[in-house]
Amino acid sequence: MKNKKNLKLKIAVIGLGYWGPNLLRNLSNIKSAEVVYACDLLEENLNKISKSYPSINLTKDFNIILKDKSVDVIVIATPLSTHYSLAKQALFFGKHVLLEKPMTKTSKEAKDLIKLAKQKKKMLMIGYTFVYSEAVKKIKEEIDKKTFGKIYYYDSTRINLGLLQKDINVIWDLACHDFSIINFLFNKNPLYVEASASRFVGKDQEEVADLIITYENNIKVHISVSWLSPVKIRQILIGGSKKMIVFNDTEPSEKVKIYNKTVEFSKSSVTPFTPFYRSGDILIPNISQKESLQNELEHLIYCIQNNIQPITNGEEGLKIVKLLEASDLSLKNNSRVRI
Repeated sequence: MKNKKNLKLKIAVIGLGYWGPNLLRNLSNIKSAEVVYACDLLEENLNKISKSYPSINLTKDFNIILKDKSVDVIVIATPLSTHYSLAKQALFFGKHVLLEKPMTKTSKEAKDLIKLAKQKKKMLMIGYTFVYSEAVKKIKEEIDKKTFGKIYYYDSTRINLGLLQKDINVIWDLACHDFSIINFLFNKNPLYVEASASRFVGKDQEEVADLIITYENNIKVHISVSWLSPVKIRQILIGGSKKMIVFNDTEPSEKVKIYNKTVEFSKSSVTPFTPFYRSGDILIPNISQKESLQNELEHLIYCIQNNIQPITNGEEGLKIVKLLEASDLSLKNNSRVRI
């Protein structure tokens, strides 16, 4: 892999709908990156970008970007159904790839991309933004220090109104964020998954779902996701034997609170087991307000320049696709699925 440590990486962004403009905005703030192309099939999306970024080459033709040897990195923020084809072409033409979540529709497709990236000696990174958030990094730091003791459970509520999607259900859209966070925080393998979901508005995809997953070390996970909530909630609770934590991502500040609360059982002369509830101080750590996506893209550039694997590399993306496939199988068979 060519070392471009002291050079600006030339980047093309594919897909300018919901997420693409956020990628452009953050990439424009990275000194070692230069967006040279923006690509979308819709003229209206291109027009919006042209007003804010007049110096970027706009095109509907992906092949122009592939054949331009000056392009180092292709960032793909398109519908899931197009991920595999676009990423495969980009890697084949010798480009590094940032592929937005979820990685691919199947684990076979994910494996193919990983293999091709290795053959071409190119970077393949998956855009799981929460892993790069300052709040999640702080929680990881506390877990590694054994602040919470033995981890009991992870409980997440990730609900909002829309965006309903045609090619994936709400689990693939929202729960995959939690899968990435859990992998990063605990570094444990999932053992079983049990999913339930419902379709209310459309006929194609489930809009409301609940998942129960058992990880190694008997860590219990419950995830509730919905596209049909009147309010937006992004809240994670983590319970441990020593302390507990609340991560509320919708809070403008004080997103993370560590509670010195536990429940213990001790033998008593009155009853065999008497619960003892300990309630201490609440710690609100000082966390940087730096945008998660900015951290993610800086990490991408750093990894390419230094020839190291990113945190959310292709292998991590594959792990999450396998869990998503298992969730779908659980829905189909209405049963618990071993992973």
